[in-house]
Amino acid sequence: MKIQRFTVGPLGVNCYLLWDETTLDGAIIDYGAGSDDEHDSIEHFVESQHIALRMSLLTHAHFDHVFGLKRLSRQYGLPPMCHPDDQNLYRQAPLMARALGLDLDDPLPPLGPFLHDGDELLLGTIRLRVIHTPGHSPGSVCLHLPEAGILFSGDTLFAGSIGRTDLPGGSYTAIEHSIRERLYTLPPKTYALPGHGPQTTIEWEREENGYVKA
Repeated sequence: MKIQRFTVGPLGVNCYLLWDETTLDGAIIDYGAGSDDEHDSIEHFVESQHIALRMSLLTHAHFDHVFGLKRLSRQYGLPPMCHPDDQNLYRQAPLMARALGLDLDDPLPPLGPFLHDGDELLLGTIRLRVIHTPGHSPGSVCLHLPEAGILFSGDTLFAGSIGRTDLPGGSYTAIEHSIRERLYTLPPKTYALPGHGPQTTIEWEREENGYVKA
């Protein structure tokens, strides 16, 4: 298994490319590429590694995480997949971007199959488990790779911090429960790869995160 991170878009989203080294089946997580240079760089990397993209996954549907979806869908025929509780956020993403003076293609591509809590996605020999973690948004999810000890934590859990809860659909009570009951219960050595900023571990966050204590 291989993972490549690209930090993209006006708000510095961590976009992750995940692929199976044997089958070369790949998935892209939170494709927030906002410029032609960012698109070209990612596409060149995919082609150089001969990766066959199979899935476009969203940890949540805020505008900064969906910037590149129209081009991604056109280039690879991949409908974005998110939790059904974020459908409204997805539809409103272009409006939210314009409110901040940012240009986001409208309309966004139609959504594909939804991600539900407990779903298991197979990518070659890689198994991803969907964990619904509402709080930053109603449909926020984390993607757990149990065998690899890796968690794509989206904007739910950051290194030493948590996702904002003051945006529409956000809830501190919900995100606190999600982190304490759904994420802090994972194996301590699990690496958390967030939607912004550096990676961390569940063990460190349980002990040091000042926003949500274990």
